[in-house]
Amino acid sequence: MDKSIQETYAPESICFGCGPANEKGLKIRSFEIDGEYVAEWRAEKHHEAFPGMLNGGIIGSLLDCHSNWAAAHYMMKRDGADSPPCTVTASYSIKLLRPTPSDAVINLRAKVVESEGKRATVEAELIANDEVCATCTGVFVAVGEGHPAFHRW
Repeated sequence: MDKSIQETYAPESICFGCGPANEKGLKIRSFEIDGEYVAEWRAEKHHEAFPGMLNGGIIGSLLDCHSNWAAAHYMMKRDGADSPPCTVTASYSIKLLRPTPSDAVINLRAKVVESEGKRATVEAELIANDEVCATCTGVFVAVGEGHPAFHRW
């Protein structure tokens, strides 16, 4: 299986949502396909809010981390860099449209809809059983030396 963006550029990351090195994390694995960022994820019982339904905080983490990596990878490609800039979430909003079943394969889709300088705006969806269960719009910013997140990758 191919390496995800996270495994390629941040194999030692301990981020709860996307860090490959976090044994208790969600371990999101994002891939870029034709300008869209996709991921597939499966919940476990401890990710539930109540029997059979995914917790809203987990939904937020999935969409936030997947969108952040979409922004970072997009900026890397846009700028012709060898590695993505270290990006952080400036803002994001989640709309929970319907309960998300925890026994379904969760598909994440994200697309950069605006990008200028060190900022990128991303729109994303969380899909289960072919239904959009949640959407996200986020703004992600590349940070430099002196920011606590810098060098986290």
